[in-house]
Amino acid sequence: MPTLPRLNLIGPGKVGLALALAWHRAGAVHVAGVLASSADKAQAAVSWLGAGSAVAEAAQLPPAEFTLIATPDGKIADMAARLAAANVTPAGAVVWHASGALDSAVLAPLAAQGAQCASAHPVMTFADPLRAQDSLPGMPVALEGDVQACARIHALFARVGAQPFTLAAGSKAAYHAALAMASNYLVTLVELASQTLRQAGVATDACPALLAPLMRQSLDNALNMGPLAALTGPIARGDAHTVATHLAALASAPERARSYAELGRATLALATPRLNAAQHQALSAALDARS
Repeated sequence: MPTLPRLNLIGPGKVGLALALAWHRAGAVHVAGVLASSADKAQAAVSWLGAGSAVAEAAQLPPAEFTLIATPDGKIADMAARLAAANVTPAGAVVWHASGALDSAVLAPLAAQGAQCASAHPVMTFADPLRAQDSLPGMPVALEGDVQACARIHALFARVGAQPFTLAAGSKAAYHAALAMASNYLVTLVELASQTLRQAGVATDACPALLAPLMRQSLDNALNMGPLAALTGPIARGDAHTVATHLAALASAPERARSYAELGRATLALATPRLNAAQHQALSAALDARS
């Protein structure tokens, strides 16, 4: 029976624990060393996983084919430097981090020692490491970095049913910006729309029920039909008068008016193929009037 590859886990938070447990259960790796911010946390992680050995320092990590750094983003560079100083990652070993914002360049000290370095960002939330197990099949995972490292990490994620994909070199920041827009800005839109409903006299506790069906259907349509086909409303119809009345209603809330106008200009760019020149010019003028 072939020996399983060994995995060192650094930073056994929710992401690290969820992934290590999934690979351990799938028989994809043997969990070797677990390094945390304290010996107690490392030991608690080992007990929770039912696998691995708690270590107190980077220099105590055992040899391993894989090392996952799942610390907070701000600690990844320091951990890479500590691992390099301890000289515990042999040439040819795969070292990767799970940050969505940082690319593999942050692991440069390890790459200089011959490690194959990458980043692998699962596109999901890990509120509960145990519940996360059910969400791993079909989960997208963005890979970036050394080609051989990405291939080996791809195989690990495939073992638990995830769907890894590779980002273009140098594109990690754009990738993360896209996720921030899709996630964070959607939340901001809920707040902007709720503020405007309250301006119209709608009770605060009534806003979610009013917005939910419209936003959910719009999101489903955009994802299933494509943004241009899913787009409705005054800009898609070329109705500059309605846009102007919206902005007039928001005159008492300048920040919201500016947000409406900025989003309106982005929507106008999307809707351009459906508009004639006169409609486009009128809409552009209405939106620019409240900049």
